[in-house]
Amino acid sequence: MTRDTEHVEQTPAAPDAAPYARPERRDRFVDDPRKKSVMLAMLLSAMPGLGQVYVGYYDLAFRNILVVCGLIAVVATIGGDLEPVVALFLAFFWLHNIVDAGRRASFYNQALAGIRPMELPEDIKAPQQALGSFAGGVLLIAVGLMLFANTMFNIPLEWLADWWPLALVGAGAWLIFADRRAKALAVESGQAES
Repeated sequence: MTRDTEHVEQTPAAPDAAPYARPERRDRFVDDPRKKSVMLAMLLSAMPGLGQVYVGYYDLAFRNILVVCGLIAVVATIGGDLEPVVALFLAFFWLHNIVDAGRRASFYNQALAGIRPMELPEDIKAPQQALGSFAGGVLLIAVGLMLFANTMFNIPLEWLADWWPLALVGAGAWLIFADRRAKALAVESGQAES
């Protein structure tokens, strides 16, 4: 025997020590049925806004599709020197939309698991409330009435080619109004709590 193997000290185990066992733990991050697939959210966002709809951010989804539609309309109508700039921004916004959907799905899953504090979509926080959007409802009614007038009464829609930018003005005004209202409600709720 060599000198190294002649004398081996063994540390005696404590009499009360149990063998190491991993604690059982239910992983809420994996087991929660509300968990969203990050890859599916990104794949759905190839159509701008659908990934956000999948995760539950409906207002953001409609804003994204409105921006993309507006940028496409601008590229199709303006031409000239600004066309490459607007087209580049459109490509950037489209890719941003895909990345944003993946990040939101990931953060959503982390918030469900309690890993990351984050504001969850309204349908998760209060599923008993009916979902709706005043601006979305008005927009659908207006578009439906215009198409109905065109198909039933042959009212031409050529005027839309000249007047479509007003839809962007209306959407912008609604977003400003909604932002102001949300800030006012936040200030009121902050004053009520103090």
